[in-house]
Amino acid sequence: MKLNYNFAFFDEGSKREIRRATLKAVAIPGYQVPFASREMPIARGWGTGGLQLTLSLVGQEDILKVIDQGSDESVNAVNIKKLIAITTGITVTDETAAATIIQSRHRIPETPLQEGQILVLQVPLPEPLRYYEPSEFETKKLHAEQEYSGAWLMLFEQIMNYGTMSTSADHPVMVHGRYVMAPSPIPRFDNPKLNSSRALILLGAGREKKVYAVPPYTRVVSVDFEDYPFAVESFQHKYCKLCGAQGVFLDEILDDLTGKTVYQCNDSSYCLQRLNGRSVG
Repeated sequence: MKLNYNFAFFDEGSKREIRRATLKAVAIPGYQVPFASREMPIARGWGTGGLQLTLSLVGQEDILKVIDQGSDESVNAVNIKKLIAITTGITVTDETAAATIIQSRHRIPETPLQEGQILVLQVPLPEPLRYYEPSEFETKKLHAEQEYSGAWLMLFEQIMNYGTMSTSADHPVMVHGRYVMAPSPIPRFDNPKLNSSRALILLGAGREKKVYAVPPYTRVVSVDFEDYPFAVESFQHKYCKLCGAQGVFLDEILDDLTGKTVYQCNDSSYCLQRLNGRSVG
């Protein structure tokens, strides 16, 4: 296949610069590494950070999967796949187990990730302390001094106001016992998947020009209190109306025929593979 672009869109110097930042991020789990975010043929805020990571790492033998909030066929996922496929000629897939690089927005796949795979998460706001400290200079000092009382105070205020921690997504985590990290806007349900993941997890924020990482088998703990422990969304006694899956993240929808609330797998590929009778881990 003859390509009309440099392989993976970027020039080789740009790829090397992003790879250097990525290597530093892997070496210091949870630490936000600045990088020279490039201009992309998509708008900032639509996954440019994750896309730049993927384009800097992808090779001719890689197999790519892109999802957006669990779907392989959303506008965002389809267009990112098209850009990468056109500029590399690599194979794309909907199957999590078959992919070597998985780029995702707002979800970690239900199929367990394995060694050798890379999960790239798109991040809008990489700084977990930004909710209470607007200064970048001050947040750097707080990270350096490991002063994270503000993160616990934020959660304490939620408990006082609502009786529980109310973070529906992007719940902060402690990585390797050192850095408090924003896990990207994944639901709380996916936070435990970060802990001791077999795959390398990379997080990229193009607009904020930051990259950070969770290397394989790294300890990741969601920030909580002894008397108010972290808990994921509960789907007890609920199941997918299509494939019957339980113990997965479900979308609540209204059935047009009955007018009743039903549930469906958020991970469309996982659901489809179950319907086709294939093992999904």
